[in-house]
Amino acid sequence: MLGTGPAPGVRRLRPEPPEELPSQENLLLAAAYVSDAQYNRNVPFQTSPRAVRLYGLYNHRATQAATYFFICVNLSLALFEEPALFPLPFWATSAAEVLCLTAFFGRLVHFAKVTPQKVFWKDTKNICIMVTIALTLIDLIIYGSLEAAHIHSIRWSRALRPVFLINFPESRQIRRAFRSIRNTLPDILYVLLLFLFSVLMFSLMALKLFGDRGLKTAEGTPYFTNLLEITFELYVLVTTANSPDVMMPAYNSQWWYALFFVAYLVVNTYIFMSVFLAVVYNNYRKHLKNEIRKLACLKRHKMVEAFHLLKVKVGPESVVTEAVWKRLARAVAPGISSSHLELLLRISDEGQKGHVDKTNFLRLADLLNIEVVTVNIRRHPLEAWVPRVYQSSASLLVQRMVRHRIFVWVYDVIILINAVFIALDERNPFISHAEWLFLSLYVLEILLKLYTHEPRAYFGRKQFWNWFDTLIIIAALVAMVANATIQSARKYKSQQILDIVLILRILRLLRVIVSIQRFRVIVTTLINIGPTMIMFGGLIFVVYYAFAVVGMELFHDKVRFFDPNFTAPAALVCGNPALAGSAFARDRYCRNNFNDLASALVVLTELTVVNQWHVIAGGFALVTHQAAKLYFILFHVVVVILIINIFVAFILEAFFVAYSLEKSEIETAIEKKIQELGVGIPEEDEQDGQLTDVDTMEGGLGRGDGDSRRAAWKGLYCRIASKKYRTVDTLLQRMFESEIAPDDEGPSLDEILNFSPSDMYPKNPNFENSA
Repeated sequence: MLGTGPAPGVRRLRPEPPEELPSQENLLLAAAYVSDAQYNRNVPFQTSPRAVRLYGLYNHRATQAATYFFICVNLSLALFEEPALFPLPFWATSAAEVLCLTAFFGRLVHFAKVTPQKVFWKDTKNICIMVTIALTLIDLIIYGSLEAAHIHSIRWSRALRPVFLINFPESRQIRRAFRSIRNTLPDILYVLLLFLFSVLMFSLMALKLFGDRGLKTAEGTPYFTNLLEITFELYVLVTTANSPDVMMPAYNSQWWYALFFVAYLVVNTYIFMSVFLAVVYNNYRKHLKNEIRKLACLKRHKMVEAFHLLKVKVGPESVVTEAVWKRLARAVAPGISSSHLELLLRISDEGQKGHVDKTNFLRLADLLNIEVVTVNIRRHPLEAWVPRVYQSSASLLVQRMVRHRIFVWVYDVIILINAVFIALDERNPFISHAEWLFLSLYVLEILLKLYTHEPRAYFGRKQFWNWFDTLIIIAALVAMVANATIQSARKYKSQQILDIVLILRILRLLRVIVSIQRFRVIVTTLINIGPTMIMFGGLIFVVYYAFAVVGMELFHDKVRFFDPNFTAPAALVCGNPALAGSAFARDRYCRNNFNDLASALVVLTELTVVNQWHVIAGGFALVTHQAAKLYFILFHVVVVILIINIFVAFILEAFFVAYSLEKSEIETAIEKKIQELGVGIPEEDEQDGQLTDVDTMEGGLGRGDGDSRRAAWKGLYCRIASKKYRTVDTLLQRMFESEIAPDDEGPSLDEILNFSPSDMYPKNPNFENSA
């Protein structure tokens, strides 16, 4: 174990006698504050012992997992309700929904028990949940009564189901994104109004230019004679979905008419859409920074509160004793190992004085967020079983060859040659036999690597690429053997197995990512910004779900899909005569319907891509009413112009930050202490990519000099494995935390909750400096 004795020449100060050690209640309350700071929770809770214990249960993983389970069940009910992909009786889906609502109400009551009443009733998200539960129950009763009387009705409350996903505290990131978008809307509204004014101006000009010239479209209908139709067509032109079709009748009449459409595209597509992106992202980012600033100040506030609960006087300063610090760390992270705890204590108690001062105590939440692992460099089993053979000159030559860079280059060339063969006709016997040759070479490569590297290290928990490579090769080998066996035994080929073999052959080309270092860096960066993409994915899912439910109520059974071999006249018009002669029916878009949740989500995805979205909108307008186009325009404004613009811009910035971000100050401090203790993995080994077996930090860190420690560890080293800090949100939070002086306790809780972008903004925000 790491020693806790004082360093030479350092006298350990003891707490003054009048001070009392903190009670168990104060320790649990401090642990709740530190846990909130660690996970960036900003829930105000009561400080009574009973409320603190209930708050701990509220944040327990099991209760959070149960909440998400019921949210998923509630959202998935749309798959089983009419119009349904998998129809179930109304009583079954309604019973499941009532069960989910009961769970949500219980979760809300639990939350009310831990928060002050004034705070609970002022919290908008609690009111939203209660109102949604009440409206859903009312809708269930009305719909069930009408169904019993055989009267058709609609389930309008289904569109409210994402409210539960948004408003429970576990979804604070999605809620924060919605809140930032809501705050951005006033600034976007002015640009949107100006954009619509521009479209209307061009629509009026088009009506005057082309309306009285007797022009016809390709379908033979009058060209640009109705102002509303012109406005819709020009709005679609902004997305380029109907270009150049919409301009061809005018262009065919007079070539210089094309100048009108060129001017329109320059103004509205290239200028206004770029302004939209700039305004949306700039305002979103401004409000997001304000949210992150609140988190940073709340984090400091909670850590200061925890310090005041546990502090004792040692001389002139207030500190937390070593024993209390350890109890607190174990209360916050019960699974932390003794050696990991001692390492963090060494960092916090730099002089080994037996206590932790305020500045170092405030870093506890950040220290616990960084995962420290041990790297176990084990001997190869063959070296223990047959040492003479494994250490022979021929064996060492093979190992040097496998470790050499040329070995990787040779297999890169083999992969590229294999790619050429995959593109050729596999029915050729030569190509078929060549596939067996390539597969044999890949198997040989894995065997040579297992011979050279210790197997447990090769298949360690962190060796993703080795697992990926091996599983792909084994799956391809099994599939090819199975196909060859079936072909020889039954004299025919299994098409499904052939499809699997083909896919696995193509996936083998992904081995290039393993071989080229820059590719691996890019993929690793994409993995690091995964939480940001997941947050926006949840945001888009909520919008998709609401629009899908509304679309099912508006358009279900208006369009029907028939098998391609079905020759009845109804199949040619997607089951609706109103589509006769339309581009929707002519292009066989019958499967693009809102007859169930899955189909609706596919249609919304197509609308997001915007290619041919006007054909889909026009088809549903024909089978209902021309006003139905407003549904599709609204979806385009909300998703494509607003959310997708934010998503693209934020992902680009997140990628840039994660690609260039260096270690934080706390990560550097941990690595420095690991090196001082003499148990750090050599930097050159990490750079050379040597395989090591990674485990969580267990065992003890022995005292004494570096040589004795290394001898005791026998090749066991430590390093940082966590990438949790390499996210955009944390980078912003680190930027704002740098604005707060170490001895500054920050503003009061009321001041923090009332922050606004104008009065609490960083003086000189700089990504490079914070990184």
